[in-house]
Amino acid sequence: MQKEELIQLHTLMVQLKSYFEKTCGNDGKPFKEYEELNVTPCHIYKSKREHTLAVFTLGKGIAELLSQKGYPGFDKLSARLEQMADRFRKKK
Repeated sequence: MQKEELIQLHTLMVQLKSYFEKTCGNDGKPFKEYEELNVTPCHIYKSKREHTLAVFTLGKGIAELLSQKGYPGFDKLSARLEQMADRFRKKK
């Protein structure tokens, strides 16, 4: 995936985050890791690796939020996205 496409995906996922926060409510915990990364779609100067990590971390937060709201299967998805994010955290 090209960096530009990754940034577009990141933008879409931020919009999903906003939607799910409004409809499902949010105590702030699922997206704490994402916010600590300090990488948003507007940060086009950040590396592709940083945006990839942000996408996986944001996806994990979305899946975790939906899992907390009782949607089945999202707990497994959250765990898998955490594994993928860990791979990008360890790469330097």
